[in-house]
This record gives sequence, structure tokens and C-alpha cells, in this order.
Amino acid sequence: MRMHTRTLAIETATEACSVALYESGELIAHDHRVLGRGHAERLVPMIAELPDKGRASRIVASLGPGSFTGVRIGLATARALGFAWGAEVLGYPTLALIAARARKEGHAAVTVCMNGGHGEWFVQNFDADGSSSALSSLSPEAALASGVLPVIAGNRAQEFADLLGDGRTAMDLLPDARFTADLADDALITDMSPIYGRAPDATPQKSRALK
Repeated sequence: MRMHTRTLAIETATEACSVALYESGELIAHDHRVLGRGHAERLVPMIAELPDKGRASRIVASLGPGSFTGVRIGLATARALGFAWGAEVLGYPTLALIAARARKEGHAAVTVCMNGGHGEWFVQNFDADGSSSALSSLSPEAALASGVLPVIAGNRAQEFADLLGDGRTAMDLLPDARFTADLADDALITDMSPIYGRAPDATPQKSRALK
């Protein structure tokens, strides 16, 4: 992704919380912390500690999949700052960010495997030409048959590689906002709806019919 204007990047979809500030493609400053919880309390202060309090003409934020709460915190913050600053606000898929970091480290094609929910993993293949498979939420057993590439990246990469047991390369990575500049241009989208990757944990009850 080409950062021609000053851009604030926000990543909150996992246990990591990170922010980065770019201008004309150059990284000005960034902060990356593995919090587990507490993104709501830490995100805005982390942005405020950036030069010019992180103010930018464009904001990019993670859409997920990942933590429902974390994703919503990041998107709400991006929208609020975008409104206050009159900035363009765009979203990107979290797994695409992991793939972009793997490409930067020399791995053109990669299977991204991240922690999902209820014991499942989010799995998606990213090819050297920039194309990707559909995002799936799979049990570890089902993931074995999903067409895994030689390199696996993400916070479940090593576990996945061990399960395969055939010597595949594993890159234990969490998403980091400072790699947003390495996203493909088409990874940025204007639809700021969260990417959940699986059905909600709870299903709303049907409204009772009025008598």
C-alpha cells in the first residue's frame, strides 16, 4: 500500500494493540504492545503519544477477523478520529496484514493461521500474485485438509505446522500496524463493517408475536 499522505494505522484485532504513523511512505513512529485485554484503555493514549498526537489525513484500521471487542474498539476509534480530523477512513483484513509481513520477510506465498473462537482457527491462503482463498474458520482437524502452503504465518502457525508434522516453515506472528504500508493497494476497502469470519456466538431470540 502506498502511503502518499500522512496515515495513521490502527491494529486491535488480537491480543496485540499497535499504532503506526506514516508520511510519504516513511514510518514516522509506531507502538506495539501485547496486552491480552485492555485495548479500550490503552489505544487512545498510544495514539496521543505519537507525533502531533497521531493526527493524519487518512486512517486505516483492522476489520478483523479476531476479537469482536478489539475490532470494534479499533473501528470506533478510527471513525471518531476521522470525523474529528476530517480524515479519510479505510479498513483492511487482519489476515492480509500478516501475509504482507510474511512477504516482506521473503515469503511470497503463505497460509495465515490465526486463533479463532471455540477452538477453531481462521485460515486463509495468500499467493505470490496477491490473490487469496476464501477466509475459513476451521477446527484444527479440518484445517489439515484445507490446502496448506509450505509457509504458515500467524499466532497459530507453529501449532499448525506441528500438527502437520512435515517440516513446514512456521512464522509465529501477531499483526503489527507498522506493516500496513506493505499491504497490497486492493487490501484497503471503504466498507468499514467488521469481518467476523464465523457466526456470532449468540443468536437473537425471535420476537414474540403480538396477540
